[in-house]
Amino acid sequence: MTGYWGELSILPFWGLWFILFLAALIIWDLVWRGIALWKAARNNDNIWFIFLLIINSVGILPIIYIFFFSKKRAKQAVPVKKAKRRR
Repeated sequence: MTGYWGELSILPFWGLWFILFLAALIIWDLVWRGIALWKAARNNDNIWFIFLLIINSVGILPIIYIFFFSKKRAKQAVPVKKAKRRR
């Protein structure tokens, strides 16, 4: 009878590291893609949204969009109420 990790012993040492690397790569891509998709949706960039959703570039395309093509949102000025003068 084999232990819990007995079934995984058929993987060579590099196989386990490859699986861990692949999992980290997937998480990396999901984080960058989520941020880029959110920014594209907020900026109404429909073409970029479709490209980011379909093309799998391991985070490269989302990073390019975030830092080079997304619009910087200007802070909206809060109107200051003028004090009424008493006569």
